[in-house]
Amino acid sequence: MDERFVSSSEEDAFGFVMFGAVDNPVIHRLAANWKRRATVKRDDTDLLDLFDPALPDYPEEIVPFADHPTYTALPPEQRSAILTWAMITLNRNTEYSETHVVNPAFGLILRGEFPGLWGEALEVSLMQAMVDEQYHILMHRMASDVTRARRGEQYQEKQLPLPYVSVTHRELTERAVERWQRSLLTLAFSTTTELSIGAYLELVAKADGVQPMNVTLSRLHRHDEVCHGSISGELLKVLYPQLTDEQQRFLLDALCRALRAYSANDYRAWEAIMRFVGVEGGADMLQDCRSAGRTALLRDYSGLHQVLAELDVLDRIEFDWSSVKVSGRLPYVL
Repeated sequence: MDERFVSSSEEDAFGFVMFGAVDNPVIHRLAANWKRRATVKRDDTDLLDLFDPALPDYPEEIVPFADHPTYTALPPEQRSAILTWAMITLNRNTEYSETHVVNPAFGLILRGEFPGLWGEALEVSLMQAMVDEQYHILMHRMASDVTRARRGEQYQEKQLPLPYVSVTHRELTERAVERWQRSLLTLAFSTTTELSIGAYLELVAKADGVQPMNVTLSRLHRHDEVCHGSISGELLKVLYPQLTDEQQRFLLDALCRALRAYSANDYRAWEAIMRFVGVEGGADMLQDCRSAGRTALLRDYSGLHQVLAELDVLDRIEFDWSSVKVSGRLPYVL
């Protein structure tokens, strides 16, 4: 038997209650407005011309060891190199996530992996989102290329470990027995990314005194991701009621695992950066940060929290919401 969510006329082999095409006003409006709101369709100033070598490439205030004596005692050139590596890491992680998690999840939907998710406006919006994501990959790659050229250093992203969130997704997928489990894992990690990445990008987009190329890149990317988060959130709300109890439990657990992985400060990357820059005492500094509980990079989960609240499943998510920001509503850009 095919292990997909195979549909019949009324109910699929895994117990889905089959609905008609997704007829969602948010998705309809986002699909219709793509040509005037998407970054790839806009004629903005070339962000690559905005590079200012005098400014740091990444906000120092969101570095987990920014106030540690080892870091503050470093000469300016080493601190600058660490911040450049931090931005190269952000670019690389974004490229990897969009390539190996987000676009594959959209592709699963378009190929009919989830029989409750179909319809003309939905499919058009996902195709548009995939174009957006491919453009984001290109923008982040070009920004890293410009940084290398202008800084006169290699800063090769392939020297970095794979992103923690991507490694977590891969490990869980490899352990999954059923095809539907692997599909739901990819959807959960993609949904969490799309509903959370905007808050991460905002940390750079609203930073003062930071490389204008990177600030503008983050602002443009975030603008698109607000829309993608809206689409992903609506799809989750459509799909969840169609799942069996077992599948619902699995999906909620996958969302929780994705949430923890996505929010974490990736100390494997920081360890590599300490080696690249040659920071004496860098390993001890990072251990101090871990011991102090500085493990979370992102603390704004308003979008995902709202979607789960609308599904009335917050009590089924094993996550400490009290320690994070969950106020406000999921922003829709229409």
